[in-house]
Amino acid sequence: MNKPAADAPRTSAVLDIRFGQVGLAQVRIRTTDPGAILDELTGRVATAPRFFERTAVCLDLSALDREPDVAEIRAVADAVRRAGMIAVGLAHGTAATETLARSLDLPVLTYFRPPSTRAPPVLQPAEPPAPEPPPSHPTLMQHQPVRSGQRVYARHRDLVVTSTVGAGAEVMADGCVHIYGTLRGRAMAGARGEVSARMFCQEFHAELVSIAGVFRVFETIPPELAGRPVQAWLAGDDLKFARIGA
Repeated sequence: MNKPAADAPRTSAVLDIRFGQVGLAQVRIRTTDPGAILDELTGRVATAPRFFERTAVCLDLSALDREPDVAEIRAVADAVRRAGMIAVGLAHGTAATETLARSLDLPVLTYFRPPSTRAPPVLQPAEPPAPEPPPSHPTLMQHQPVRSGQRVYARHRDLVVTSTVGAGAEVMADGCVHIYGTLRGRAMAGARGEVSARMFCQEFHAELVSIAGVFRVFETIPPELAGRPVQAWLAGDDLKFARIGA
């Protein structure tokens, strides 16, 4: 009688694939001149070198007055790299952008707020069906301090931090961000493009604030904002800041 063959040894998986929210800066270029781009980026990086060093960025080509070719975007990506950042993808745009991305072996990335445009009018039926209410997502509460290197992300909801956000830490929400303590790190509201989102904090010492992808880096806090209760919001494409209760 033949012996049954021994079971083949099982090996563990050599990798895992997981999906998560990734903070990614967007660089919207208005020229393909690599020299001009390098000069501009070098100046901006110099204002916050620790923040921008080897930062992954997405190139947005929507502000160009014509469709660029592969050689031009390769030169742009090289200028970005020489400035200290790394271009890892193109922002979702036209069919030509998709073709460029394939030629450059880069992904096309979404969840960036498109440029402000007035949409053409759309005819509606006389009695449109009532839309279903969006699902309700309770506010994410963070009661512990968010320390350097940590990230807290509130997906599809607001985030309330009842403690501090330390330097080098990051808090993000698809809705509003409320910090009832000191903000010394980075705060990002409207992470998926919600332009009505706002950021509120009790004591402002931020490294960076972003609303719907429009951000400002702070190397020197304006005297009227330093240590004060502050809110931030978008007015068009302008990121505004003001003291709360002033």
